[in-house]
Amino acid sequence: MNTLNRSLKIFRILSERYRNRRRRYTLRCNLIAALYNHELSLAA
Repeated sequence: MNTLNRSLKIFRILSERYRNRRRRYTLRCNLIAALYNHELSLAA
C-alpha cells in the first residue's frame, strides 16, 4: 500500500491540493491505481 501512495504522490494526486473537478478525483485515482497494478503484473 505504501508504494501505491508513493505513486499517487508522484502523480501529485495526494501531495498537492487537487484543483480539478471533484467528480473526476476518484476516476483519476482509479486510473493511476490501474496503471500501478499493470506495472506490477509486468514485473512478476
